[in-house]
Amino acid sequence: MGPLQGLKVVEIAGMGPAPFCAMLLADMGADVVRVERANGPERGIPTPTRFEVLNRGRRSISLDLKTQVGLQTLLQLVGRADMLLEGFRPGVMERLGAGPEPCHAANPQLIYGRMTGFGQDGPLAGAAGHDLNYIAMTGALAAIGPADGEPVVPLNLIGDFGGGGMLLAVGLLAAYVEAQRSGRGQVVDAAMTDGAALLMASTFGLKAAGLWRAERGTNILDGGAPWYGVYRTADARHVSLAAIEPRFYEELLRCIGLDAATLPPRENRNQWPEIRTVLSECIARRTLDQWQELLEGTDACFAPVLSMEEAPVHPHMASRGTFVSPDGVLQPAPAPRFSRTASTLGRPPPTPGEHTDEVLRDWGVAL
Repeated sequence: MGPLQGLKVVEIAGMGPAPFCAMLLADMGADVVRVERANGPERGIPTPTRFEVLNRGRRSISLDLKTQVGLQTLLQLVGRADMLLEGFRPGVMERLGAGPEPCHAANPQLIYGRMTGFGQDGPLAGAAGHDLNYIAMTGALAAIGPADGEPVVPLNLIGDFGGGGMLLAVGLLAAYVEAQRSGRGQVVDAAMTDGAALLMASTFGLKAAGLWRAERGTNILDGGAPWYGVYRTADARHVSLAAIEPRFYEELLRCIGLDAATLPPRENRNQWPEIRTVLSECIARRTLDQWQELLEGTDACFAPVLSMEEAPVHPHMASRGTFVSPDGVLQPAPAPRFSRTASTLGRPPPTPGEHTDEVLRDWGVAL
């Protein structure tokens, strides 16, 4: 039912960012066929099928791409597809006989998406790595953490999903739009190092302008500014404050009962520790629930720090249906939201090869 209804996508099964990209396309209505290896899928963290949320919304077939029958079956699927996406190291698909050249011979209008850590070329193109390695090379990891500590390992959101899967999805859709004009397909090279670097665009801009210091935890958006950070409450919970603009800062002080005239000027970085101490002492006087009651919904730029159990039942999240529980498996709902062609969850995550006969029949492919 989504805006991509009618789009046909072949996903060569892999881990992390490529399946996330395929999930986005499936949520938005694309017919995504996940091609699993015949000898069983490679898994990073072994997970029962029903909990493999990244695999939701699509059908699965099993092919042995190291045989001529498996390869020819894949190329027949490619001939009927709009997109193919894969997440192997450079050269793997070529060695299987399913690189861009034979796929474009089968379908000149195909959009061929490639998801890697370091890209299709360059000295490290063939090296192994994971999210943490990729964001480490872009300057992102060095910028995350306290001023007096080591870089902090974040969840794998920056490299794998923001700088990886989402970047690939944007690239695939942009290339598809262009193909409707030109009639020609192309290769989309989405590297997580490129994507993570791209997510740092505004930070690099601030640095170039002399508005960002190299030291971690000393800047406005990295926890250095006292009005942009996390504070401990009386019940050992935490709140987030993000009153960047002066008017929001003034509203924050008013709401929590502090007089701006009694505090140092916030423009003076040398006095940020003093402001932080005052804010810490103030926030520590009340519980999380009390701060929610006082600040939630105001222009103080406040939000409680919620656990994964609490977030789905927060009144705002629950009202918008930000989380859903198909078959009792709690997970984020499709996003973004469309006014006419709503995205839907579709099928549950498939077992590898579950729909082989069904897909080949529906796509008109003969073994």
